[in-house]
Amino acid sequence: MIYIPPSNTDHDLHSSIKYLSGAKGWGPWGEGFRLLSAKRCKPGNNDRISELPDDILVTILHLLPLKEAARTSVLSSRWIYLWKNISSLDFDAESALVKIADDRKLSNEEGCKYVKWVNCVLQSHKASTVKEFRVCFDLGRKYKYAITQWLEFAFARNVERLELDFSPRTYRVGTVDYACFVFPNKFLKRPSQSSSINFRSLKELCFKCVTVSGEAIEFFLRKCPLLEKLVVQNASQISNLEVCGSSLALKHLKLKSCYDLKSVKVSAPNLASLSILDAEGLLLENVPALVKVSVTSIIDQYSVKNLLPTLSCCIFQLEILSLNLDDHGKKIFLPMFPQLPKLKKLVIKFWAKGEQSLMGLTSLIRAFPNLQEFVLKLRVWDHLRSNEEVKNSIKCPHEHLKVVKFCGYYGRSSDAELVGYILDNCMALEKLVIDPRYPFFFRRTPSDTELVEEQLKAQVPQHIEFVIL
Repeated sequence: MIYIPPSNTDHDLHSSIKYLSGAKGWGPWGEGFRLLSAKRCKPGNNDRISELPDDILVTILHLLPLKEAARTSVLSSRWIYLWKNISSLDFDAESALVKIADDRKLSNEEGCKYVKWVNCVLQSHKASTVKEFRVCFDLGRKYKYAITQWLEFAFARNVERLELDFSPRTYRVGTVDYACFVFPNKFLKRPSQSSSINFRSLKELCFKCVTVSGEAIEFFLRKCPLLEKLVVQNASQISNLEVCGSSLALKHLKLKSCYDLKSVKVSAPNLASLSILDAEGLLLENVPALVKVSVTSIIDQYSVKNLLPTLSCCIFQLEILSLNLDDHGKKIFLPMFPQLPKLKKLVIKFWAKGEQSLMGLTSLIRAFPNLQEFVLKLRVWDHLRSNEEVKNSIKCPHEHLKVVKFCGYYGRSSDAELVGYILDNCMALEKLVIDPRYPFFFRRTPSDTELVEEQLKAQVPQHIEFVIL
């Protein structure tokens, strides 16, 4: 934390910080900048922020978005080069991605602008090390030469956190394997003594929509002794993967939408969280620190039965469990879960049909006696509401459940029935959150909010915080 003693010139310091924070009306070309520039020209004016050492100013710039940090170069001759020494390079271009989502024809134009921007920053960058290097744009094989150069830049500067996110915001014609950037094999070969490529500083690695092989992933696990987080999403060409090693520092592993993946073997003593598409083909060994598991593929009552033996080596140590369930519109019937005394949070994504009852899900809540938070993310195949009377007949007190979040509440009688069960049985409940907006593409109308209030507000006791998003 930086402490600057107060003085009569604090107004100048606050003005400068307001500029740096990007407050409304401030910026290199805004009214705030012109006023600040005029004030700094007055005789005897004390510019406190410019009295700080360069390394502290660079630390401040590190907190700004990359484009905002670059704009500070117009402040004075001293500031021209300061931003070029920041160690975090996050090339975020959300506004351009929104444009492309609205008009796919802009993809090539915006892609060229993005590549030019990244190249320009890297050419002027002066820091000897890079803590974070993040590229997030819809780029494919067309830009493989530029992307390969970016990787050389990052690896040569001992990058600690590397993220390549080439996920399209809209549907892209062609298969994933054809369209995606292919991670270059040259980085996987043994480097020469003169090579500047270095993986030993890497702590976090994220590949999204990057064609990468299982051999490449295992290479990084071997060559990166400090690697703690690994994310691979929408990747093809991975069929079998081994994440094994008694000396692995890996704490977080996420394998999402890798549809060619057939088998995964995990033996990692420091692994704390695991997110995987399917439990089928998963073999867990030596995971004493594993407390969070998420299975993202849609599973039914039969595949849940297969899940339990897969998690047998860690199931009694789990604290967070996420499942994606679908019983194909039938009455929910789940196998008996063993009591998990350490489980604190349960997240269920459920696909329902029509007025299908959700009361079958309560068997999961009852299986976890010390559960403190329950999140339901509901998707309904056909949005139908009936005037069926709500019946709350199950009585099973929960003594520790404090927070419940119901995403996708539509006002069906079965929705209200589940909320009624929660209110009747959760004696320690402190907060109830209802989110009718889920999933994100379902647009909420004012009538949806009114329906939630009409159905539930009178039922919720005053001591419970009731939130409608």
